[in-house]
Amino acid sequence: MTEAVPAGALHAPHSLRNREPILAVLKRFLAGAHAVIEIGCGPGEQAPFFAAALPHLDWLPADIDAAAVASAAKWREASGLTNVLAPLCLDVTRHPWALPAGFSPDAIVSINMLHIAPFAASEGLFAGAGRILPAGGTVFLYGPFKVEGMHTAPSNAVFDQNLRARDPAWGIRDIEAIIALARSNGLVHRETVAMPANNHGVVFVKES
Repeated sequence: MTEAVPAGALHAPHSLRNREPILAVLKRFLAGAHAVIEIGCGPGEQAPFFAAALPHLDWLPADIDAAAVASAAKWREASGLTNVLAPLCLDVTRHPWALPAGFSPDAIVSINMLHIAPFAASEGLFAGAGRILPAGGTVFLYGPFKVEGMHTAPSNAVFDQNLRARDPAWGIRDIEAIIALARSNGLVHRETVAMPANNHGVVFVKES
């Protein structure tokens, strides 16, 4: 794929900074997966990067925002990759999810989404995961989290204040609340990985 921004596509600079450490974790936990839906794909530029590095996966980018979906389609077209599927406009709070015919994911990836959406989006994501993932299926989350009610860095506290000023329903989530939410939908917490810039990767697995 080219690193140039395709005509009509959007670009999020932070995606270039975090994708390598994210990929390292995905290689560990998605080695046996075959199909992934990326919830909250944003501009969509990370989908071709991950799909190129993980050619055994079919990668479906999805976002609630129509502009993001249109941008993801441009990144997909520019990549020329056959394992990046046509992006999907998806509201995770509406069930059942209208997935493409024949697409049966065994993994869900969501990067920097939970804190810029109402908590209902977190609830919808795990409700969907509980419904569609097979036993042993994986959910990978990436972003900032509070631990035991505390921010992990002063910069995260400032970021959280800024998010809540933009929308009171947004904000950095307590990792314990997310783990409990996952458990209530049949997913167990497998690992939390410290990531750059005071972020975490959090991995869950669907119970048998």
